[in-house]
Amino acid sequence: MTESTVSANKEKMLLERMAKLGIREADLREDFIRGSGKGGQKINKTSSCVQLLHPATGIQVKCQQTRSRALNRFLARRELCEKIAERLYGEQSARRQEIEKIRRQKRRRSRRQRQRILETKHLHSLKKQMRGPANFDD
Repeated sequence: MTESTVSANKEKMLLERMAKLGIREADLREDFIRGSGKGGQKINKTSSCVQLLHPATGIQVKCQQTRSRALNRFLARRELCEKIAERLYGEQSARRQEIEKIRRQKRRRSRRQRQRILETKHLHSLKKQMRGPANFDD
């Protein structure tokens, strides 16, 4: 990886991680393709989307997060490292944990849970009503 918009320190750390995982730069098959989605004429003309293939594991990564080809190359390699590490070590990556968190958030609440929430809301509203102005109608 040469000309890059990423700091030299980050690039060095990525190369070390790739070496630790046994990923050699020569093993990767890298293609630059036109991206998809919105972006109009710019996205239709430039091939800034990076597609990486690691033949040894069969893992393929596509990255089109930024307009910069160099930054997309870096991000694609980082994502490839995450996927290979997850496969090798069986560890739950940060992405997997984030997906689980979103799944739990979208899960519907039980009837009892909803009832408890409504009860606490009602008690809270009663407490706030008591804070109103004093009523001296004697």
